[in-house]
Amino acid sequence: MTDAGPAFYFDLAAPEAYLVAERILQAMPVATTWVPVLDRDLPGGGMFEGFRCAQERDIAMETVERAAAARGLQPLRWPNPLPFDSAFAMRAATFARQIGRTVPFALAAFRQAYAAGRALDVPDNVLIAASACEMHPAAVLRAAELRSVDEALRAATAEAAARGVRATPAVWVAGEAFHGDDALAAAADAARGPVRV
Repeated sequence: MTDAGPAFYFDLAAPEAYLVAERILQAMPVATTWVPVLDRDLPGGGMFEGFRCAQERDIAMETVERAAAARGLQPLRWPNPLPFDSAFAMRAATFARQIGRTVPFALAAFRQAYAAGRALDVPDNVLIAASACEMHPAAVLRAAELRSVDEALRAATAEAAARGVRATPAVWVAGEAFHGDDALAAAADAARGPVRV
């Protein structure tokens, strides 16, 4: 269970979550817990799964690319396939959370996916990210198969949904879920609280 402080809910398969992950440490004025969840199991999740045509998908990708450029991030390299099945990667992220390595693992994994263009449905790509933050590959492989890790991931997803999180990325602050890359500034303002004069 996440404490009552701000929480950043993410799925490594959500490109917009990468944009937030790269900025949230500087944007949020208070410590924010990073919580891996399954985007596809949230009420409005799966943004990159339900396109009606290739043009609609291209528009969504171009929107993320423009946002990355506006945020000063390096040009995106899209993984293939997109979307990729993030189940294994998200169990690895849940294990990283259990051992206190959520942020370094998530950043390394996001960068594997969207800076290097490596899909995280390939376990070796996930293990490269894990190794970058001193998580032993054998331990990650073992943990990703544990029922307790899967249950923790599903519990975090259910908690996110109960808090009003419809899709990732979302930052939950003071009882409100702020969705998407564009909402990070509003989430930071909410974390600062009311302005006193």
